[in-house]
Amino acid sequence: MTVRRIVPNLQAADPGAGRSFYSEVLGLEPVMDHGWIVTYAAPGNPAAQLSVLSEDASAPVVPDVSIEVDDVDAAHAAAVARGCEIVHPLTDEPWGVRRFFVRDPSGRVLNILSHP
Repeated sequence: MTVRRIVPNLQAADPGAGRSFYSEVLGLEPVMDHGWIVTYAAPGNPAAQLSVLSEDASAPVVPDVSIEVDDVDAAHAAAVARGCEIVHPLTDEPWGVRRFFVRDPSGRVLNILSHP
């Protein structure tokens, strides 16, 4: 399994409110906006991303970080084999990702995902 990108997730009441800040101060461009989440990326370096979200559309908590891997099923199997707490089950989401949430040893919630 290979990690493709790691995206910090910042919780905010209004995810779109920072659009001009991230654009004008950091030069980031919005690459995804579902209302409840806005993801910004660096032009020319699409793996450099930051997500701002008010809630998660289908999970019980807002994850601290999203980690895209090439094989989410293998990551899920490894987490289950280790006895990790699965916070959100392995799910094919309507916005085109397959993911699960797992709690790391420090208590952070990680959104582990793949794009099929």
